[in-house]
Amino acid sequence: MPTITKRKQKILDLLEDIEQPCSGMDAIKSLKKVSKELSKFDETLEAHLRLGIEVKHADQQVRSTVVLPAGTGKTTRIAVVAKGEKVKEAEEAGADIVGTEDLVEKIQGGFFEFDKLVATPDAMGMLGKLGKILGPKGLMPNPKTGTVTFDIKGAINELKAGRVEFRADKQGMVHVPVGKMSFDEEALMKNFSALTDAILKAKPSAAKGTYLKSVYLASSMGPGIKIDTKNLPLEIKEYVA
Repeated sequence: MPTITKRKQKILDLLEDIEQPCSGMDAIKSLKKVSKELSKFDETLEAHLRLGIEVKHADQQVRSTVVLPAGTGKTTRIAVVAKGEKVKEAEEAGADIVGTEDLVEKIQGGFFEFDKLVATPDAMGMLGKLGKILGPKGLMPNPKTGTVTFDIKGAINELKAGRVEFRADKQGMVHVPVGKMSFDEEALMKNFSALTDAILKAKPSAAKGTYLKSVYLASSMGPGIKIDTKNLPLEIKEYVA
């Protein structure tokens, strides 16, 4: 028999009153209780969803973005590569770093003091040579995620407000942070609902059978709690504007 650590036993004790699968709100309440008791830092609430898609098929890819109503709880540093008047627009919109060829050269030299990279379509040619550098880091601008656009101000505002990207991996899994555990329960539920609603709306028309296979909520260092996927669509309607 494997030995149950003191931490594991404490988690089991804290979760003894919750039946799984449960509602999203009940899961959030339980995870906040565990985090408050056992964590020494402000953990992140994470959503993990397994989708009923065939990722190897091009017509069953799931990738998009969603703005979390309560934000992410993190400060997002935004870099912009643009030309002409869009450089000034980016600066006025609050971009942390703005440039053209000079910024591209800095990135090529190993500069990565930013979390998101936005580019105007006419500046993408300059970034083409950085695909092997930016791609593995998830920083390459992409029209599907709204980071290649002439609406620089809109993109910056959304990213600052809490826009996050979600994408199904090779196993059909989506992993997304949806806020800090210090957020109140309503804020976390609104964020989780906005994410789930966006993923439901992104369902490929070619996908057959059950789309939401399983959904779990977990804190950074805490347990995963299984969500009732049958009732989840009804529950999130209460929180999605």
